[in-house]
Amino acid sequence: MKKILLAILLLLGTLSIQAQEIRWMSLDEALAKQKKNPKPILMNVYTDWYGPCKMMDANTFHDGAVADFINKNYYAVRFNAEGNSTVNYQGSTYTNPGYDPNRKGRNSAHDLTKFLKVQQYPSIFVIGKSGSVQTSIVGYRTPEQLLNDLR
Repeated sequence: MKKILLAILLLLGTLSIQAQEIRWMSLDEALAKQKKNPKPILMNVYTDWYGPCKMMDANTFHDGAVADFINKNYYAVRFNAEGNSTVNYQGSTYTNPGYDPNRKGRNSAHDLTKFLKVQQYPSIFVIGKSGSVQTSIVGYRTPEQLLNDLR
């Protein structure tokens, strides 16, 4: 009996940990899902080297209430503003031709970052069901601030 109870507790603990993780995907994946099941896209535009981006990831996006809210209401996208991905958005293909894989820290800005006119990192863009940007949230947000901005 104790083994069964322990197994159930471990399973519930694993499920609760998984429930607190945001299900991140690429923008291409989110746009494809949006066509099948219309839901807004929340796109986190970040860099690997900038402190507020790291804090937002550690403090805000790992908050259980934030993760649950985003997973229920949005397709979540993490987009590295200085990465080397190829992105198709609104009939155009965006790349980062100046990307240097040997560079540490700051890198060249991705063309999608330029198209979106990102003012500061981190930035969050909400892309509506039509596929167009509805709003942006600029700068670091605590879990409470982000939930207020998204509601």
